[in-house]
Amino acid sequence: MSGEPNTRLSDLFGLAGWSKGELARLVNRKAAAMGHPQLATDTSRVRRWIDMGEIPRDPVPRVLAALFTERLGRVVTIEDLGLVRRGRIGKRRDDGSEEHPDGLPWAPERTAEVLTEFTGMDLMLNRRGLVGAGAALAAGSTLTGAMHDWLHTDPALAAGTAHATPHDGSPAAEPAGYDRYEAAPIGSQEIEELERSVEVFRAWDAARGGGLQRKAVVGQLNEVGGILSYRHPEHLQRRLWGVAANLAVLAGWMSHDVGLEPTAQKYFVIAAHAARESGDRPRAGEALSRAARQMVHLGRPDDALDLMKLAQSGSGEQTLPRTKALLCTIEAWAQASMGQGQAMRRTLGLAEDLFGSDKGDVPAPSWMQLFDEADLHGMQALAYRTLAEHDPSAAPVAERHAKQAIELRARGRQRSTIFDYLSLASACFIADDPEQADRYARLALVSMGDSSSQRTWDRLREMYRLTGKYADYPKIKDLRDEIKCVLPKAASGAAAGVPRLPRPRRGGIAPV
Repeated sequence: MSGEPNTRLSDLFGLAGWSKGELARLVNRKAAAMGHPQLATDTSRVRRWIDMGEIPRDPVPRVLAALFTERLGRVVTIEDLGLVRRGRIGKRRDDGSEEHPDGLPWAPERTAEVLTEFTGMDLMLNRRGLVGAGAALAAGSTLTGAMHDWLHTDPALAAGTAHATPHDGSPAAEPAGYDRYEAAPIGSQEIEELERSVEVFRAWDAARGGGLQRKAVVGQLNEVGGILSYRHPEHLQRRLWGVAANLAVLAGWMSHDVGLEPTAQKYFVIAAHAARESGDRPRAGEALSRAARQMVHLGRPDDALDLMKLAQSGSGEQTLPRTKALLCTIEAWAQASMGQGQAMRRTLGLAEDLFGSDKGDVPAPSWMQLFDEADLHGMQALAYRTLAEHDPSAAPVAERHAKQAIELRARGRQRSTIFDYLSLASACFIADDPEQADRYARLALVSMGDSSSQRTWDRLREMYRLTGKYADYPKIKDLRDEIKCVLPKAASGAAAGVPRLPRPRRGGIAPV
């Protein structure tokens, strides 16, 4: 007991709107439903948890996490409640330093537990039709400060101390989390099947967006987390962590794709931990770069640049040139969002050089195979189109790259093609070419019906904003009417003139 209030639990308790007595009764009822009928909590205990910082014994933290998840309609973890026994979150140590939020980075033995707990809560929300919302995104500087030293250490050395348990097939930790399958140690054949499932999910996401398969990916990740609770031979354990990293990135990207932003960020952080456990620092850096892309999309390019510094420096010397090129394009997009045209052009030039220097003599990892020449041009188009909000002379360059991306796009990459059309149409509007803009905007609209990507609608709204200047043109007036008809009903107000995403501002623009 710290003797100080648990501010995290107190804040969430206030949001939930329970009385202390009501929460005590709910804890007892939920604990019994979870197989712990002996638990007897009263009002005084709840008061000590909130007002005195007392951390209850297991299973109470897990019960509380389940209750708050159900009540608030978003994933609430033990860390969110400030109930981690290592020390109260946010409390200052004796040396005056401050502990990292959410206990980041997690100890190796905690990563599988965090993974299974979070995915279990996410699945529970899916089953009950609740929508994850309301949590705040951690700032880029917060994540960077928490994870910098950890990501820069040698994974092999860390693994040597963290995995000292004999590989005898016995459980390494007590099963944790909710909705975990009855997992058991597995062999190489089962891991190969899991790796193939990742490819299937990745292809589906690239084609149709994250909405329709997100639950399946989260469920698969939950099962892998359960399997990781058991000790396997080191070579199999690392492959399992690699599968977990790939699935967590997909779960995060799909969550971002449907607008579940805090959930997405959590999955990206989980993915970085899992990749680090597998010894794949480039994968950890790429996972963090996804969190950076999310920040740019949400109009927070300064946070994105903080995350990109960590992603690039923490990826290690084994990072392939093509992977470095990908990271550069994301950094350039953030710079463009802040109107830093000169820096953006330098960064994109470096990306082109790195991409061209990759001779392909070292096979690209599976998670990099979707970043090809078309993607390079697509990201350049996005960066120049974004910069064009500050400097209209960048619009023709955006048009050129967008057209090259469209020509090079492989089949099965429908969502990326939609983004290319929207970048191209937006650049044409900025370049005062409404005729061409109308053509490409309509091509995007034709393709959007089969997509379950919230991000495509977000970018459509940004393009819609640019049509306002030409609202008196008959063609553009018809286009605006069509856009208002196809936008999801919940967002129709945005199309009518209230954008869902932030408008351009000094020092940065709205995500595109």
